[in-house]
Amino acid sequence: MTPETGSTELWKITLGELDEKMGVKIVEESVDRVVATMPVEGNRQSFGLLHGGASLAVGEAVGSWAAVIHASTLGKTAVGVDVSATHHKSAREGTITITATPIHLGGTLTTHEVLITNERGQRLCTLRITNLLLDRKA
Repeated sequence: MTPETGSTELWKITLGELDEKMGVKIVEESVDRVVATMPVEGNRQSFGLLHGGASLAVGEAVGSWAAVIHASTLGKTAVGVDVSATHHKSAREGTITITATPIHLGGTLTTHEVLITNERGQRLCTLRITNLLLDRKA
């Protein structure tokens, strides 16, 4: 909330250090949908496949950003309390797309589904993240 107007402004995504190192780019950000991309190159494990930990890290980031955007409409912030993922397929090259959409947008908890797909639109990973909404600290 801005003290002068009493209005609530949507929070804008700012990349963290890990996001920058992983090459994450923001494509879209709103309460309804957050979309980002990330290159596979630089995020592979020793067998040349997209690292599952990289998928979880970027998926958790995108899902948390979506929760914070929703929380900002209530004058709150969000912190992750649970994340789970299922890896369906891997990638060796190209760019992945990470899309978070809400399952539940409450005043206390949010839950988002985060899909990670390859350039052909094939699902690589599905995450579910739950965030707790908290009052902002002064």
